[in-house]
Amino acid sequence: MYLLMKVLILTYYFPPAGGSGVQRWLKFVKYLPSFGIEPIVYTVKNPNYPIIDNSLLNEIPNGIEILKQPIIEPNNILSKFGNKNKQSAGFLNKNPSFFEKKIQYIRANYFIPDARKYWINPSIKYLEKYLSTNKIDAIITTGPPHSVHLIGLALKEKTNIKWIADFRDPWTDIDYFHQLPLTKKSIKKHYNLEQKVLKNANHVIVVGDTMKQNYIKYNINTHTITNGYDNFKSTTNKVIDTKFSLLHIGMLNADRNHKILWQALAELCNENEKFTTDLEIKLIGKVCNEAIDDISKYNLNNNLNKIDYIEHKKVIQFQESAQVLLLLINNVPSAKGILTGKIFEYLQAKRPILAIAPKNGDLDTLLNKTKAGYLIDFGNKTALKKTILSLYQNYKNNKLIINSINIEQYHRKELTKELVKILNTKS
Repeated sequence: MYLLMKVLILTYYFPPAGGSGVQRWLKFVKYLPSFGIEPIVYTVKNPNYPIIDNSLLNEIPNGIEILKQPIIEPNNILSKFGNKNKQSAGFLNKNPSFFEKKIQYIRANYFIPDARKYWINPSIKYLEKYLSTNKIDAIITTGPPHSVHLIGLALKEKTNIKWIADFRDPWTDIDYFHQLPLTKKSIKKHYNLEQKVLKNANHVIVVGDTMKQNYIKYNINTHTITNGYDNFKSTTNKVIDTKFSLLHIGMLNADRNHKILWQALAELCNENEKFTTDLEIKLIGKVCNEAIDDISKYNLNNNLNKIDYIEHKKVIQFQESAQVLLLLINNVPSAKGILTGKIFEYLQAKRPILAIAPKNGDLDTLLNKTKAGYLIDFGNKTALKKTILSLYQNYKNNKLIINSINIEQYHRKELTKELVKILNTKS
């Protein structure tokens, strides 16, 4: 195929990185060539990824040019002083020691916009040289980490090549931003950098409409391209769990630990011995101590099946086999705008989704549009218990199914079409 355009994609997360952050641009890279666009990927030579999934290396299309440059990771240094765990910023310790507070303060106020800031200047120097000898039609940066956008900002100023800034998560509206021990000066710096990126990018891409409404006032060329699913296939001949399994995939941090879930399950167990026997709480991924403590507190340990991490291709199998797919949204000020990547793979699995999330948010809109499940508002234990009981009764009667609609638009290839439209605009 003759490729009509070359696009340079700057991303910190790329295979062998695992987890949700890598999926979006791995899939765009997979499908862009089928639209006549050649992706060139710029990523990290020596990353400090919290999750490794080597199986994702097999999904990189043959012949893709991948540029790499080393990075100095402050987290590697801080780990020698007590911060030993590789983990997402969403897993901030809620009860840090005095020393941990000092480390958090340093990370928050001295590494702005994030701990990957020392990749910015070497990347600018390397890529400016690369661009001087290679014709590139557009540059795309994706964050977090949002330091990647500052590389794009500098390249835009130096080369005037069309630049698209993709926000997989918001910057100052991200769920844990309000928890960081930031000074007023640091907060102001974050807001100023965020707005500078938004105002100078030719186009901004976000993953949800709430984020779009927040960003469009800074850049009228702000577009929503959600996350999605890949390799859609028929749901026939699937083997469904024999237990009444409630499956949660991904990080379950303290903000996603909804006590009403464990309370409702405990009450149903106390009221129905068969429910206790049938129930399986299946948690795949990193789980916070608060959730583990609550599961124990409400005597649900015997129903718990906890798995730390599995390869992405096996995650799909677990999702298709679950009786119910749990989707727990962070109970934070920005909750209405949170639309996690896993919701779209949940749609692909075509199993009932049970979400605890705010009413009238982006997730509520999506579930209503697709008829893929049930959404319970934060704190509404009565409605949650009633919904779980209804799902359980359908399970007992072999009628636990979901007839979702309008999900084909979220296939990764369909979403890549939307990206191509933006790349083909003259502005």
